[in-house]
Amino acid sequence: MNTQILGGWSPYSTTISQEEADLFNKVKPIGVQYTPLAVSTQVVEGKKYLFFCNAQAVYPRTSNDAVIMEIDHPVKGEPHIVSITKT
Repeated sequence: MNTQILGGWSPYSTTISQEEADLFNKVKPIGVQYTPLAVSTQVVEGKKYLFFCNAQAVYPRTSNDAVIMEIDHPVKGEPHIVSITKT
C-alpha cells in the first residue's frame, strides 16, 4: 500500500532501488565521497529525491558529515542537484 500524499514527500526508505542509485551516481559531485543511506521521493512535474547521505571529503583525516542531497529529475531535461544541506 502506498501512503504517499499526492505532491508530498514519501517516508524515507533504506531500500534504494537500482534506478535511484544510478540517478544518484549520475549527478553526484566529485571531491566528496557521498554514500546514500536512505531516500525519499516526491512526484511533481517529474520527480524529486531527497537522499540522506554520509559525506566525507576525499583527503586524509577528514570527518564524516550527514547531509541531505536534493535532486530534481524533470520530465524534460536532465537530473540535477538542487541543494546539499548538512544535517
